[in-house]
Amino acid sequence: MTTHTIGIIMNGVTGRMGTNQHLLRSIKAIIEQGGVKISSDEVIMPDPILVGRNEAKLQALCKQSGVQKYTTDLESVMSDSHYQIYFDAQVTGRRAAAVKKAIEAGKHIYCEKPTGTTTEEALELYDLATKAGLKNGVVQDKLWLPGLVKLKRLMEAGFFGKILSVRGEFGYWVFEGTSIPAQRPSWNYRKEDDGGIIVDMLCHWRYVLDNLFGKVKAVSCLGATHIPERVDENGNTYKCTADDACYATFELEGDVVAHFNSSWTVRVRRDDLLTLQVDGTHGSAVAGLRDCYVQHYGNTPKPVWNPDIPQPIPFFDGWSKVPEQEIYDNAFKAQWELFLKHIVKDEPFPWDLKAGARGVQLAEKGLESWEKRQWVDVQEL
Repeated sequence: MTTHTIGIIMNGVTGRMGTNQHLLRSIKAIIEQGGVKISSDEVIMPDPILVGRNEAKLQALCKQSGVQKYTTDLESVMSDSHYQIYFDAQVTGRRAAAVKKAIEAGKHIYCEKPTGTTTEEALELYDLATKAGLKNGVVQDKLWLPGLVKLKRLMEAGFFGKILSVRGEFGYWVFEGTSIPAQRPSWNYRKEDDGGIIVDMLCHWRYVLDNLFGKVKAVSCLGATHIPERVDENGNTYKCTADDACYATFELEGDVVAHFNSSWTVRVRRDDLLTLQVDGTHGSAVAGLRDCYVQHYGNTPKPVWNPDIPQPIPFFDGWSKVPEQEIYDNAFKAQWELFLKHIVKDEPFPWDLKAGARGVQLAEKGLESWEKRQWVDVQEL
């Protein structure tokens, strides 16, 4: 058996996403399954070291995950040739500086989004990495969600005919922290700390739209700060300076119109925390994180508007659930495995830092549209 041991510097994994999705459900899970299998006699085995500023948190995380190595000295591992990959899940404002150091140290780069605080900063990271001959990638996890994979399979089979529109509903009620603790960190609601749902979610919607439905050509976006004050992790009341809701319409190639409502101030009465409805000339589908429901042209009811009588059509009954035809792994883990294969076997990995810069670009264009109260074109980077 040939084992390719790949050292990974994991910076910022004491945060919620870094701990749960990247360490426990991805890297730890890959180690426990015996590595990433390439063939019957060849595997890739990740060898992580956890990096952060709080030694007590790192010690607790090592105990929880079974990872044996940690350090608060990032420079020391940057100079260690055993570690080929630098992974960054820090808050956005710290990311670019650390990634630049990793590029200077000759590390391949894999990082969370947004990859920078500005499009120029994010694009610079891509330019630096590619000029240095380093492989690079950005997390675009939603592409591997079972619901979206099912949507993609329907598109490949020609189920929709010509796609006309995409409607996304994302979000849930994030408690203010006054009586019930908030389930998101307080920096999310402070613009000075790079918070805001436009910056957070338009990065996601960019890669979902680009990869599934067509390149984004223009955006019209309205943001809002619906909750003016919240309570932070230490029980202190603070002013919310960033947007907590976003209502955005996108013009895509192929005359497709997409609209996404993203909100941390909405109560859920839909199938999941994220739902995508795709309408086409031959049929429609509604996908959540895991499930997907379809209605073909031949199953489409013919309602007549009459508010004076109870609705006679049970609309939900006309939809069919797409069966489970594949095995779906954790979306973050699935992309991690592809990136490790990219590093070791040079397999294709199109989700690079330039794709990350496109996400930052759309967030900036959304903020510009909100400020100017007008449509804004999205140019090719």
